[in-house]
Amino acid sequence: MNTMVMQTGSSYERELSAYHLISSRACAVTVLVLVLLGTVLDFALYPEQVAHFAAVRVLTSLAILAALGLLYTQYGRRYVHLVTFIWLTFPQLMIAWMIHATQGEASLFYAGIILTMFAVGTLFPVGYLYTLGFGVFTLAVYFLACFTRPGGIGDVGAFVFHSTIILFSVAASTVYTIYNERARRQLHALKEEVAQKNRELESNNRSLAEIKGQMLQQEKMAALGTLAAGLLHEVNNPVNFCMMAIDIAMEEPAAKGNEVLKECLVDAKQGMQRVQYIVSDLKTFAYRKSGTDHESAQFLFERALESAVRLVGHEIKGIAVQRHLQADTLVRGDEAAIIGVLINLLSNAALAMRKGATATPTIDIYAETRGERLLITVRDNGPGIAPENIGRVFEPFFTTREVGQGLGLGLSICYSVIQRHGGLLAVESVPGQWTRFTFDLPRVTGGEK
Repeated sequence: MNTMVMQTGSSYERELSAYHLISSRACAVTVLVLVLLGTVLDFALYPEQVAHFAAVRVLTSLAILAALGLLYTQYGRRYVHLVTFIWLTFPQLMIAWMIHATQGEASLFYAGIILTMFAVGTLFPVGYLYTLGFGVFTLAVYFLACFTRPGGIGDVGAFVFHSTIILFSVAASTVYTIYNERARRQLHALKEEVAQKNRELESNNRSLAEIKGQMLQQEKMAALGTLAAGLLHEVNNPVNFCMMAIDIAMEEPAAKGNEVLKECLVDAKQGMQRVQYIVSDLKTFAYRKSGTDHESAQFLFERALESAVRLVGHEIKGIAVQRHLQADTLVRGDEAAIIGVLINLLSNAALAMRKGATATPTIDIYAETRGERLLITVRDNGPGIAPENIGRVFEPFFTTREVGQGLGLGLSICYSVIQRHGGLLAVESVPGQWTRFTFDLPRVTGGEK
């Protein structure tokens, strides 16, 4: 929370400084023009001193112009408040000199001092101390302009009256600055809150999109499960008839006496058995009974692995899949979901090795006991994962595949599946050499069997 407040405060100060810089530049140009146009007032009020006043106005304008140029430098941008305060004193000093050179406390030029005072309080995005400090400076130069004249202050009443008016302008500008600053802070806080809400909304939208993708995946799995169950029912009967016919044919003397015919019948029987395995694997992978606690069910990991290998057989064709499994691979969990994880890892590895044109593509699968968990490793000798992508592989919708080749949800869903089993899906890779995914599942101990 403190960090967030500090960041908000610093962003407010940066925004305020940038706004002050723009205001200072614009006001410097305006004041410069007004100072020069003030010659008309000099001619109307004090025509005998127009030449002297014009020279002073030109010098003041040049000083303001120099400050304006400074505001376009790195130093001016960095110390914009100080530079602005300095150039604002130039017209005040000019007006104070004119008051001193004319009628002192009776001079109508005091109105110019008040005008500048109100400009600081209303046009510049500064704090009340800044405005108050400028007001004190204004009162001081007005007092000196009147007090240092020959004979000092002649009309005390006029001096008190004009000083009071200036004091009122200082007070009004300071109060206005306080509320103006408060309003700016509230507006900035509101903008930050809206920006934060927008960021949260974007995050929620991404989460909803992820959930939608997972739900779509689950719906697809459910549809696949229904299809698999129907296939199992519809295909089993003709497959059983074929198996029976093959068994009968293999017992015939003609088949026993003909090695070629016998070999063909064996191949046909193995083909029918493969059809049975595939349909059975599809049912195990996608068909779920309602009301079942899938995460607490027991299954052999090696059986889930064989199902996954068979289901991605067309994708890993030509790729050596080497198994390094311990004797006991009985685990607890959702067998269908774990098959899905293995399918995803195997198909990703196969795709990467094909795209990388790996010479001898190999996938090594390890399963070893680590306490009460079974650690599974899926390692390929493909091109690896680029360093800039290794930290994003589990992000929803992140994919390096071409458009239309995938949504980038596979590994994200796998990560949540393993997390649901109390484990962690992790990845390591050496570009150009290998990629390794590891995850762990709860083992079934002797007392639970």
